[in-house]
Amino acid sequence: MNSTQVEPATTLAGLRAAKPERVTIVLLSGEMDKAMAAFIIATGAAAMGMQVTMFFTFWGLNVIRKPGATSAARDVLRKMFGWLNKGGAARLPISRFNFGGLGAAMMTKVMRDNRMPGVPELIDTAQDLGVTLIACTTTLGLLGLSKDTLIDGVDQLAGVSTYLAEAKDGSVNLFI
Repeated sequence: MNSTQVEPATTLAGLRAAKPERVTIVLLSGEMDKAMAAFIIATGAAAMGMQVTMFFTFWGLNVIRKPGATSAARDVLRKMFGWLNKGGAARLPISRFNFGGLGAAMMTKVMRDNRMPGVPELIDTAQDLGVTLIACTTTLGLLGLSKDTLIDGVDQLAGVSTYLAEAKDGSVNLFI
């Protein structure tokens, strides 16, 4: 090869082989349909043998909060956030047509009638498949929450640098 020739670009297959089979998912929504999508993707990827990390931040923390867990915040605004977002995977609203909870109840009934798992069951399946669950420390502090307000099985509390380190090495990165 002479000095004016350029080496061939790396092939797509070569790029795929270089990246580990890892999936990272940021869940910032606390809505049932979005949480379901995130967990369906996570469990599907884990079932395919991929390493999966889910990072929960902002309203996405409600998905992994214990039902009825309250904020330990002392100021009024953060206490209001805690009161308005009691948390729990079984209490999530849907993103459209929630109608004060009626839409979520109807969706839950349709899912049950069609033998489709709900968010709590998808969380259990994800944990059984080894999906890593990470809660955002910044948002926990912002909302006045602590580790004891989260469900059992949350693997770690971490900040954005932990997510970025996971995402940097991943082959699929999703933001839901």
